[in-house]
Amino acid sequence: MPSETGVSIAFGLIVIGDEVLNGHRRDRHLAHFQQMLGARGHDLAWHWKLPDEPSVLIEHLRFSLSRPEPVFLCGGIGATPDDHTRACAAAAADRPLVRHPEACRLIEQGFGEQAYPSRIRMADLPAGCTLIPNPYNQIPGFSLARHWFLPGFPQLAWPMAQWVLDEVFPRAGPPLQEKTVTLHGLSESRLVPLMERMTEEWPEVKFFSLPHLGEDPHIVLGVRGHADIEAAFARLNQALAAEGLLDP
Repeated sequence: MPSETGVSIAFGLIVIGDEVLNGHRRDRHLAHFQQMLGARGHDLAWHWKLPDEPSVLIEHLRFSLSRPEPVFLCGGIGATPDDHTRACAAAAADRPLVRHPEACRLIEQGFGEQAYPSRIRMADLPAGCTLIPNPYNQIPGFSLARHWFLPGFPQLAWPMAQWVLDEVFPRAGPPLQEKTVTLHGLSESRLVPLMERMTEEWPEVKFFSLPHLGEDPHIVLGVRGHADIEAAFARLNQALAAEGLLDP
């Protein structure tokens, strides 16, 4: 069901592929999904990179399937022997892997005789899943228990993810906002009591601290959230000034 307008949703992202872990390919999905979700008022709660290893995929998918947040997954749904995601999703959900008739039709329509014997394997999907349209080559992804399984190639995965967001998760409201102040000559531990007070006073936003080392050691202290953060940031600066912690 679509989310209510104004409600921010936290998503998970799983990128699957040995080539990402061994450095042969750079993971471009993380930055894109951060931007795509943030622009719609949603958040990325967590991000995993997993190998093309069935035992690892099944164990992690069983865990993520038990979680409440919706999850995008990119990679491993092709037809080569190292593509295990379809079968592992079925095993993790305790469902059989079956040939999906509509996926089969789409692959046959797109590739004719060349659909066999290999491409047609991409129609073998977890029983009861639904399809995600693929505008690039018509080979669909699939969804199962609030998990959206997409190809690893960005030019395929990203339009498909956009379709999912448009169809299932309407825009929630303003994008994630952030305001910061830079502090010098302080240890991070000095800021802990203040941050705890601010968190109790403004539970709808997140207060964060980012220490920077090197020739110019400093701390970036900030406020982040979807709500109006101006008042919280002003209150933070007032508290810093009252304790004499602002840079002169």
